[in-house]
Amino acid sequence: MFDGFELRQVDVGGGVTLRVRTGGSGPPVLLLHGHPRTQATWHKVAPLLAIGFTVVCLDLRGYGESSKPPAGEDHAGYSKRAMARDCVEAMAQLGHRNFAVVGHDRGAYVAHRLAADHPELVSHLVVMDAVPIGAALARSDARFAAKWWHWFFLGQTAKPAERVINADPDAWYQVDAATMGEEAYADLRRALHDPATVHAMCEDYRAGLTVDRAADDADRRAGRRITCPTLVVWATGDDLGELYGDPVEVWREWADAVRGVALDSGHHLAEEVPDQLAAVLREFLGGPAGPMPSGPMPSDAVPSEQAESETGRREDPVTSG
Repeated sequence: MFDGFELRQVDVGGGVTLRVRTGGSGPPVLLLHGHPRTQATWHKVAPLLAIGFTVVCLDLRGYGESSKPPAGEDHAGYSKRAMARDCVEAMAQLGHRNFAVVGHDRGAYVAHRLAADHPELVSHLVVMDAVPIGAALARSDARFAAKWWHWFFLGQTAKPAERVINADPDAWYQVDAATMGEEAYADLRRALHDPATVHAMCEDYRAGLTVDRAADDADRRAGRRITCPTLVVWATGDDLGELYGDPVEVWREWADAVRGVALDSGHHLAEEVPDQLAAVLREFLGGPAGPMPSGPMPSDAVPSEQAESETGRREDPVTSG
């Protein structure tokens, strides 16, 4: 897994260290995982991108083998702003002051905040299976609550979710080892059986319902927009289209230059359709074709103008979003 990549711990300050992998050469691109994954979710995509790009994968604070700092009473210790600052410092220590960022699921919210707070650093933004937190909560209705109920279960504090999850993490997350690959599965399972990781992941959701939404709402009031080229990628087998229609139209309320691609996949695109995803990313980021198909997008990708709004139901809704 990750042949040719270097693994290290990077101190990003404030008592936080991140587990970071780097490989390849060329323009830098930062890959950010979602919930409850670790950087290992990228193990099929990263080597494909490493032909033409310097690829950086990391465990977000609270996840995997990165630090689990205190959340604080306002949960700001797990805000996407704090996570974005971690990424900026990690990339600076690796010598990258300007880079592309690709975020999936919760990592997409960090990528969004990175581009919003540090526009001078981010050359391209890719968000996968996500709309902005502020947009999601502003549109929250009974259908959203029924499908993404885990946002509110993990995010509330009156009856903390940690006790339920820690009673049987394998039953709760129902991770598919066959799809992930054995090494990636072992890496994830080790994290999910750590109560400190489970608590940190819940704090991620608590921050999402509070300080993260406030940050997004503040951007909207101030008229701050994402100015770098932005690509929205979503899975036709997930429910983003069902909830939002064309996700590109949602992102156009927040960003100036947005394109979209739907891929025939379930929620975990990097694990399920790595070749197609790598080809889409390579084309958007402007890298060499390498061994991947060249052209605007792979044949089974659907541009946003043609994407069907109806999508399948997640098999494991608590593992995503």
